[in-house]
Amino acid sequence: MPHAFDSTILREYDIRGIVGKTLFAADARAIGAAFAAMLPAGHRKVATGYDGRLTSPELEAALVEGLTGAGVGVVRVGRGPTPMLYYAAATLDVDGGIMVTGSHNPPDYNGFKLVAGGRPFYGTAIRQLGERALAAVETASTPPGTIENRHVMDDYVRRLARDYDGVRPLHVAWDVGNGATGEVVQQLTRMLPGCHVLLNETIDGRFPAHHPDPTVPENLVQLQQAVAREGCDLGIAFDGDGDRIGVVDAQGRIFWGDQLMMVLAQDVLAQHPGAPILADIKASQVLFDEIARMGGQPVMMATGHSLMKERIAEIGAPLAGEMSGHIFFADRYYGFDDAVYVAVRLLGILGRSDRSLAAIRDGLPTVVNTPELRFPCDDTRKFAVVAEVRARLRQAGAEMTDIDGVRVRTADGWWLLRASNTQDVLVARAEAMDEAGLGRLKQQLAEALAASGVALPS
Repeated sequence: MPHAFDSTILREYDIRGIVGKTLFAADARAIGAAFAAMLPAGHRKVATGYDGRLTSPELEAALVEGLTGAGVGVVRVGRGPTPMLYYAAATLDVDGGIMVTGSHNPPDYNGFKLVAGGRPFYGTAIRQLGERALAAVETASTPPGTIENRHVMDDYVRRLARDYDGVRPLHVAWDVGNGATGEVVQQLTRMLPGCHVLLNETIDGRFPAHHPDPTVPENLVQLQQAVAREGCDLGIAFDGDGDRIGVVDAQGRIFWGDQLMMVLAQDVLAQHPGAPILADIKASQVLFDEIARMGGQPVMMATGHSLMKERIAEIGAPLAGEMSGHIFFADRYYGFDDAVYVAVRLLGILGRSDRSLAAIRDGLPTVVNTPELRFPCDDTRKFAVVAEVRARLRQAGAEMTDIDGVRVRTADGWWLLRASNTQDVLVARAEAMDEAGLGRLKQQLAEALAASGVALPS
């Protein structure tokens, strides 16, 4: 039967909405049927998984109905983090995978992340899925696909632990945030040396402790307190579905995505001299400069985890990362964003080093910057504002990069303006060597926005 989705749920990189308002079980069923129609003909199988949200089991069951009703076999891997589903899709005999997850959104959200043929399923493919669902017509009866329940968690955890290569045991606090990595982290920490303090490890889709988004400082307070109380070497946090990581050092200082990438890149480049290392346009200039200093090829990318995965495969990059905490290892791993795997590699680096994470932080180049500024701008206007700013800058002869919005470089540093692909907001950031330079950059950004009738938030 033809099916129309709410216009807000088909996003650039996934499908996501508010359950009972913009997202329903009927949508999950239609996603399964439409995805099945987009797979190559022949013996077809799809892996499915779901996170710990209260609505995820119902949506996964409806998804399976849609897939099997279209004649596709389903391998159900059960509850766990999104990277566990990615692992299943990469290692089992399947043609694709669909994860039911609301990612780092509030509890009333849910959605779907998809892979097909070993590649991320996003952008045009998601739009085509919507068109397939809307154009669906009655066809001759198709024999239902088979269903197989496959427990992959133990294999997945063993695969994670296999790449730990530390020597010195560490004292680590882990904040799972009641998210989908709970059981994985419990199993993994029993296999790793050292002392491990687990916080909020019970999976609970209501997220009673705090919201599971490690890019928001207030969500890391409990972890920082545990690190101080227990005398830990570091603390590690995950988002709701385990594809984004947050890290704090022994002093409770947050290691942002670009700072963490500096630590990881040095280790990877020691094994892959001259290799390309990818980072998104929001990352510090220090990261790109450090990659070059260490002998790598810094590659600035548009923001978007699906774009990163595509580009890694295209150019053979061993490592990529975003400010949001999505980090991708193709060195010894599969090239998808797996926060628990990133934690294992980080612990290995620290376990082979005579320097603590805090000492490494003290040695990083010092800059001053704004946090990521996100402010409302209507979906019908946000891209136009960026285009107007870009046109004026180009006319003025500014030194800029325009691969994803505009990133303007001056003698003081740089500032960025881009439109979010997933929300009705504009995103801005600025970085300089000192506070005076940062003030000048913020003033330039404010003036650029004001010319398009938009005020920069104070």
